Amino acid sequence: MEVFQSKVLKLPGTDYKEVYGKARLIFLQIKKKSKRKPYVRSAYFKKEKVFLDYYWEHLHSKNERDRWRRLKYYSCALDLIKNSKMEPFTTQHPNRRKESLHRFFGRTQLGEEFVVQISQNKNSNKKYFLSVFPK
Repeated sequence: MEVFQSKVLKLPGTDYKEVYGKARLIFLQIKKKSKRKPYVRSAYFKKEKVFLDYYWEHLHSKNERDRWRRLKYYSCALDLIKNSKMEPFTTQHPNRRKESLHRFFGRTQLGEEFVVQISQNKNSNKKYFLSVFPK
């Protein structure tokens, strides 16, 4: 299993609101660049778009402590999506047959490991950033 070494630090903060504000600011900067859905281009998927809007829906389905834990890795996850060319662990989505799940493994600048999940629709070939969490 290959692990991507991120050049970005985790988002600093001692509570959810502090980290959420910083993560949301990063997201809004990306959103400004696009007229429709916010996205980043992925090195692994040959510079294809990976849409970011599903992440926020998934995040709000978690409790506040889990949201805080996941949001701390948001900047590292975006760095991994943009720059990683390493092979992910790919499986079929357990609930949806028409989707594949790609799990990328990364390490922050300080050595903390995390996992990024990207969902790919097999029919339309669209990719969605679903989740990031510590390993």
